[in-house]
Amino acid sequence: MQIHVMGLGVNEQATLDAKAESVFASLGEQDVILGSPRQQKTVVDYVQSGQMKVLPKLSQLSAEFDQWQSQGTNTVVVLASGDPLFYGIGTWLVKHFGTSKVIFYPNVSSVQVACHRLGVSLQQAQVVSLHGRPLPSLRRHLQANKTLILLTDGQSHPTAIAQECVLAGLNKSRITICEALGYPHEKMTSFEADELSQSQQNFDPLNVVVLDTSSQTSLYPSSVGIADALFVTDKEEGKGMITKREVRLMILSYMQLAAKDVVWDIGAGCGGVSVELAYWHPDADIHAVEHHDVRWACLQANQQKFGVMQNLHLTKGRAPDILPDLPAPNKVFIGGSDGELDALLNQAWSLLPTHGVLVVSAVTEDTKWQISTFAKHREQAQDAQQTSVQIAVSKAQLLAGQTLYRPNLPVSLWQFIKVDKAMR
Repeated sequence: MQIHVMGLGVNEQATLDAKAESVFASLGEQDVILGSPRQQKTVVDYVQSGQMKVLPKLSQLSAEFDQWQSQGTNTVVVLASGDPLFYGIGTWLVKHFGTSKVIFYPNVSSVQVACHRLGVSLQQAQVVSLHGRPLPSLRRHLQANKTLILLTDGQSHPTAIAQECVLAGLNKSRITICEALGYPHEKMTSFEADELSQSQQNFDPLNVVVLDTSSQTSLYPSSVGIADALFVTDKEEGKGMITKREVRLMILSYMQLAAKDVVWDIGAGCGGVSVELAYWHPDADIHAVEHHDVRWACLQANQQKFGVMQNLHLTKGRAPDILPDLPAPNKVFIGGSDGELDALLNQAWSLLPTHGVLVVSAVTEDTKWQISTFAKHREQAQDAQQTSVQIAVSKAQLLAGQTLYRPNLPVSLWQFIKVDKAMR
């Protein structure tokens, strides 16, 4: 069975090239044309045969393809956005069927048209898809002086986007709604975020939003080292079960995150490390494990607050019991062990691949001794590169009008990078 993915362009009627037209002309009665009702209307002039079907949920689509093939379908035409491989269904189809069975017919996308209508240079903008994604996932992008092109859905309508800007402290941002691009009732209107956030105006659901953020300071961080006070914790502001910023920065450096990494944060507490890892590395998957009820609630709140729902995965439970349910990691941070440190160290190390990274923190002498023993075992096995550092931070406070520095408890960090003994 061959799958043809048709980019429809941005018009009331699809604009297809000769190759795409020939595909429609060759369809038989058992072949399938798959798309939304709106998309189907755009190709009625090209369809001579075939069965029109509404695109189901992706979770059901593989089974539908199997059924069509068993019924004698040779060709499936999938109607898609202008560029099916730009936040479109094309990526899913290639992943499930491979490039040999999928042929693409690209077209002009709504993002391109919106940019040309407004004179926006696409390479100087950032495209963010909110379609099918939680609206708070926008928050990690809400920084000063940025141009964001937003692909929206019913939950990420323009008023809700404006409210997110106000919440971020960017209430003077400019929001332009490009409605029904390519249709006779195409319309573009601009608002300041604070004005639109209180508006009851309705917009065509077929829209692209161009957001020019103001030069105001955003609530959300623009550089690593998120201030402790910004996190929701189980104690007063900036306190509680959270890895403090100065130590967190060293942990981020030791973890050496890259795209496609799978990370465990064991004993995540209120989420200082896992949230910051997820915030700066959207292409890595972070799995945070926490069992304490109050800290779990704080962890959930921080995931929502910083908009890292897409790549921060929360697991409530006690390690090591819960760990077999997680995908295998290539990097692990152990920030809390609840008396299970020996088991956690050995389990994590056994699962890590060559070049995998294990980072462990310790405050108490007992914990330091356990990690030192593990480090000696690694030396004997000659299967790790080791680095360790102790961080002692003193912070300025005022006492009777005078400045003094109060020391925090020193924190010791170990980094173990797994090596192939044969390569040493």
